[in-house]
Amino acid sequence: MSKTIKVALAGAGAFGIKHLDGIKNIDGVEVVSLIGREFHKTKEVADKYGIGHVTTDLADSLALPEVDAVILCTPTQMHASQSIACLKAGKHVQVEIPLADSWKDAEEVVRLAKESGKVAMCGHTRRFNPSHQWVNHKIKAGEFNIQQMDVQTYFFRRTNMNALGQARSWTDHLLWHHAAHTVDLFAYQAGSPIVKANAVQGPIHPTLGIAMDMSIQLQAANGAICTLSLSFNNDGPLGTYFRYIGDTGTYLARYDDLYTGKEEQIDVSKVDVSMNGIELQDREFFAAIRDGREPNSSVAQVLPCYQVLHNLEQQLNA
Repeated sequence: MSKTIKVALAGAGAFGIKHLDGIKNIDGVEVVSLIGREFHKTKEVADKYGIGHVTTDLADSLALPEVDAVILCTPTQMHASQSIACLKAGKHVQVEIPLADSWKDAEEVVRLAKESGKVAMCGHTRRFNPSHQWVNHKIKAGEFNIQQMDVQTYFFRRTNMNALGQARSWTDHLLWHHAAHTVDLFAYQAGSPIVKANAVQGPIHPTLGIAMDMSIQLQAANGAICTLSLSFNNDGPLGTYFRYIGDTGTYLARYDDLYTGKEEQIDVSKVDVSMNGIELQDREFFAAIRDGREPNSSVAQVLPCYQVLHNLEQQLNA
């Protein structure tokens, strides 16, 4: 495909805007349709980014013959059904993490993606962040092997707010969203499937109906282990922090910054063409469409992560 890839983007909130900012830096791609829950707010965003078509219904965008691909930045509970709708409409699709909030739905998306022959990718951004890419390059060069990953994912989110501090129309989830990042990254970096997984969770929030604290243990087939702590109750500092403990060193990844275990900063600015993980994720999506190949973080590649999440959910519910 040599022509401009024309994209519809669903979700004009905090994450949708991150994708729009990233796409501005990618040649040969144009966002031609923006879908949002509230028309006037969506139109304001569309006007700012020069997007001509605005709608509150994904079906309107899927009906546009010029649309080649769709990026879904919508509530978690809509991800699987909207991915299926895009594939059935003959569009390539990138859905933000998580792929689904149930194993059955995740399986169905992967089945339909294979049947359609379209590029179908899930936004497991950690695979693309330069800090984690740097570690991955060391692993692939045989210079570093993970013995343990220690990960903390902490937010202060006792009310239903998004990353911009705005009220959400849906409820976020520690297991099906935030744990998905680390479960997938651990298996990806270890280069080995997860064979053991255990979880415990704290009290269920009386209004939100979700656990606000969770602890997860993982083991890969090669023996590497991972300990993941998650909280919506943590009053700072916020974010996700990764400690890679390996056979030849220790590395600390804090967002896009990387340090040795002795707090010496590592320059990761030359790892890829950008320091923006969302932009790099989008670049991979569009490159896969042009090349007619499976992308890194395809729905098929990340499916094992959702099997682990399903197993953990069954364990917690028991």
